Amino acid sequence: MTGLHRILLVLAGVMGACGVMLAAGSAHLADATRLAAASSMLLFHASAVLGAIALVGRGLLNRAIGTVSAIGFVIAASLFAGDLCLRQYAGHGLFPMAAPTGGTLLIVSWLVLALAAAWPHRDKA
Repeated sequence: MTGLHRILLVLAGVMGACGVMLAAGSAHLADATRLAAASSMLLFHASAVLGAIALVGRGLLNRAIGTVSAIGFVIAASLFAGDLCLRQYAGHGLFPMAAPTGGTLLIVSWLVLALAAAWPHRDKA
């Protein structure tokens, strides 16, 4: 496991914890529907990061491309959830089109994951 993979696993843990906190906030705060969507994005994609790194470690995904997909999941889910949280608590977003940009990057990251599965893995022998 590389240092980058370890960092991604730590970030997935932080994403999961934040997702649970946002789920609690959405259940207990009035008019907090944005937090439920932010929670879902973080929880789903924290699991996707864990899965991608595990599959890279097992050699089932192309190492470089699979790692790029995991990085994309972290950045994109954080961007999406961060924008929704800021809108909930501060009344404004990160920047115009931040959530849709994060969502689009999530779609791209899933496609990159598919590419990592389809791309031939070459062992260095």
